[in-house]
Amino acid sequence: MEIRFSKQAQKDMQKIPHNIQLLIKNALQGLKENPPKGDIKILQGFSDGRRRLRVGKYRIIYQYRNDGNIYIWLIEIGSRGDIYK
Repeated sequence: MEIRFSKQAQKDMQKIPHNIQLLIKNALQGLKENPPKGDIKILQGFSDGRRRLRVGKYRIIYQYRNDGNIYIWLIEIGSRGDIYK
């Protein structure tokens, strides 16, 4: 399964310290497994099936998409205090 970044997620990832980026990349590999690994919860209030993955104090908002191929779409990455605003 492929992981794709939105433009916002790409910008967010560049702002994160390098050592945390490595932890996030490792955690993203766990999403490819069946069942997905990690601290995952479905976000309420969204009808498009958004989920969040917790990596330390950072949260990754993502969803599964299917346009012929099923892939993971990363929407936003940020610290716990900022991501839900």
